[in-house]
Amino acid sequence: MYVQRRFNFKSVIIWTKKEIIFFFLFASGVTALYELLDIKWLQVPLAPVALIGTAVAFMVGFQNNAAYDRIWEARKIWGGIVNTSRTLIITVKDSFHMHRKGESDSEKEELKIITNRHIAWLTALRYAMRTKKEWETSYQEGKKKMQFTYNIPERKTTLAEELEPLLTKEEFDYVMSKDNKPNALISLQSKHLRELRNQDKLWDFSLLELQGMLQELTALQGKSERIKNFPYPKQYGSIGYHFVHIFMWLLPMAIIPAFAKMGFEMSTSHPWISDYFVWLNIPFTVIVIWVFNTMLRIGLAGENPFEGSPNDVPISNISRGITRDILQIIDEDSANIPNQFENTNFIQM
Repeated sequence: MYVQRRFNFKSVIIWTKKEIIFFFLFASGVTALYELLDIKWLQVPLAPVALIGTAVAFMVGFQNNAAYDRIWEARKIWGGIVNTSRTLIITVKDSFHMHRKGESDSEKEELKIITNRHIAWLTALRYAMRTKKEWETSYQEGKKKMQFTYNIPERKTTLAEELEPLLTKEEFDYVMSKDNKPNALISLQSKHLRELRNQDKLWDFSLLELQGMLQELTALQGKSERIKNFPYPKQYGSIGYHFVHIFMWLLPMAIIPAFAKMGFEMSTSHPWISDYFVWLNIPFTVIVIWVFNTMLRIGLAGENPFEGSPNDVPISNISRGITRDILQIIDEDSANIPNQFENTNFIQM
């Protein structure tokens, strides 16, 4: 992850407060059935449940590791985009001013066009990564009411509105007609660099080096698309989800008899507490179930690192950071350099 919301213990409690309330009511209900209504058959041996808990812990741990790997790979991909983008613009800038004197103005204009087109590529890529997939359901609007607000820039403006100021009319129409818009922009960039070489504004070696950078950007784009378009295998996520819930339903029926037995053994030494000792299972049951459920939710929250949740890779901020860097590299007027996106509730998107 990048810089995310302050994630302390209080935040975890707020994040899972509905589950905690449900777990408390569930454990209290089973305890009441066992103790008040004398349904003593409502119990299972503790040893098998403990074995199930061990298997569930391994399964959830595997799921969390796999989800973290997806997030970390996505962050490394966009780190590569940061480095290659800066290098591309620096190389283009330093490759000019080599042949003829008196062409600095035209070369600055060419540099500005290339820079704007690269900003358009960054914009198109982040919009592509924010496109909702049918398996990305954790934070769809209307599905779940969040306890806090956060800002997703791609849901406030359209891609066309963002690209139009950066491209010529012909380039804009060409890009918007394509399914893979980032790929179309890379193609335009390559064509432009080749034309500069034909005009003797770039050396052959410079063109080869710049083409290598475009190839690297295309590879990074493909890696990002691979994570976006291939979901975490649902057989693993579903199995982990069902295993946790099986463990959750069995745990009170295993812990309650254990606490009842402990209370009976205390009847001679502490008779004043032995009659009520069985009710102490409730906080312990809630804590154990809450830990397993929270581990499961953390894994589920990290499966899709681009969908726009508070725990995802902040590609919007990364893209805007690259934009500001490369505009400063070409000595753009500070008034024309966009500000970083506003972060709400300490969340970078």
